[in-house]
Amino acid sequence: MQLNREELLQSYRTMCTIREFEERVHSEFSEGGIPGFVHLYAGEEASAVGVCSHLDDRDNIASTHRGHGHCIAKGCDVNGMMAEIFGRGDGLCGGKGGSMHIADLSKGMMGANGIVGGGPPLICGAALTAKTLKTGGVAVAFVGDGASNQGTTLESYNLAKVWNLPAIFVVEDNGYAESTASVWAVAGDQSKRAAAFGMPSYELDGNDFFAIHQAAGEAVERARGGGGPSLIHVKLTRYFGHFEGDAMTYRQAGEIEVARRERDPLRFFRQRVTEAGVLEAHQLDEIDSEVKRLIDQSVVLSKAAPPPTPERLLTDVYVSY
Repeated sequence: MQLNREELLQSYRTMCTIREFEERVHSEFSEGGIPGFVHLYAGEEASAVGVCSHLDDRDNIASTHRGHGHCIAKGCDVNGMMAEIFGRGDGLCGGKGGSMHIADLSKGMMGANGIVGGGPPLICGAALTAKTLKTGGVAVAFVGDGASNQGTTLESYNLAKVWNLPAIFVVEDNGYAESTASVWAVAGDQSKRAAAFGMPSYELDGNDFFAIHQAAGEAVERARGGGGPSLIHVKLTRYFGHFEGDAMTYRQAGEIEVARRERDPLRFFRQRVTEAGVLEAHQLDEIDSEVKRLIDQSVVLSKAAPPPTPERLLTDVYVSY
């Protein structure tokens, strides 16, 4: 699938926004300004953007505890996200959800999720709604390698296939389920798991935006056309610990440095487009600067914003249909 210059620039901007957002949250958290837990997505940008660049407001995604990248890729407001992480009243969830529970249903972002394997059943419901109402929408669940072993995930594969749902399951295999290496805990391979349910699947380098974009485009087109669910397995690297404060004693010495140097999806993207003469380096440099200003602004606004008022404590607890 060919991308024009504007689409390439937008894809790079979104990946750059995720990276800068996460690097800044890392530094702000280390200074004690952010409450609660934080799980960072840096290093995995190509997956979220490669998939979500095919989606629109008809479509829904369900995320994981590592959800910032998915939120940004699906179009959630960066200022609202940062305010939410800082626990401010004008955050996307009123400052009461925090990092692990950011959601914006107006953008089809069903929410980050602290339950491992909690997303796949949710997107089966969203996909069933899209199919029943004939909206043309699809639903995507992002899960990690740990969640791929959960019964909820495997049951969702089965349900999506039995009901022929417009659903896509994206397994983001960053090598570790918290501190447990996937090579120790995941038997077989993900594509054969998909084959057992009769689903098409893809095995991809998670640092290659273009490979992910191509595969996701095929899966989305198949789902919109009534062809049912697909599985996309991407192998990538998270640059930070499972959570902020993780000592990462389970990782080899120098592992992160090697990954940043040799397996950086942004650097790979830059190299591909500049060597092909499609984009100029200065265009990408300008985006880097613009994104940095955006993230700086989001932090300034968040720090100046007030927390939720006591009167809002019991709001958003129940929903009326």
